[in-house]
Amino acid sequence: MAATPPVCDFGWKAPDFTLLGTDGQNHSLSALAGEAGTLVMFICNHCPYVLAVLDRILRDARDLQALGVGVIAICSNDAESYPADDFENMKKMAAEQAFPFPYLHDEDQRIARAYDAACTPDFFGFNSAMELQYRGRLDASRNTAGPADLRRDLFEAMKQVAETGRGPSDQIPSMGCSIKWKAA
Repeated sequence: MAATPPVCDFGWKAPDFTLLGTDGQNHSLSALAGEAGTLVMFICNHCPYVLAVLDRILRDARDLQALGVGVIAICSNDAESYPADDFENMKKMAAEQAFPFPYLHDEDQRIARAYDAACTPDFFGFNSAMELQYRGRLDASRNTAGPADLRRDLFEAMKQVAETGRGPSDQIPSMGCSIKWKAA
């Protein structure tokens, strides 16, 4: 089922975290933050919305890192109900796709809840003071990749954040599969 996150809550402060990465190391938000801003992405292995644009996510991550933006991906899905999203499969995907960013496992879903993550992909773009400036889409793709010449909404917004500390006032929310929450 497709889900859409709420609009950007400008200035909302990023909750810190420490999570296990696919590299076997624990990573904290504060250690991964970039000089010019930080992008926290909630993604997963099985979502058709993520898979359709994964090459674009990787491209934009590399381009943003070159601008001094830290990039982090988190998988929070219930791996018991969705085994494709378990930690071993996360490690395989990160290696096969040569992720240029840490891919972190939010096994207890505490971080997804703290961020109020709604879907995969869900993008949170913070300035250097860790204040939210972007909560929008990657581009106009949905569960299939759009044309190669689509406007790079995420990249352009985070480039603006890196240069000015502020995100664009007009943002179009991301759309994707809902976070797969564990049963209460």
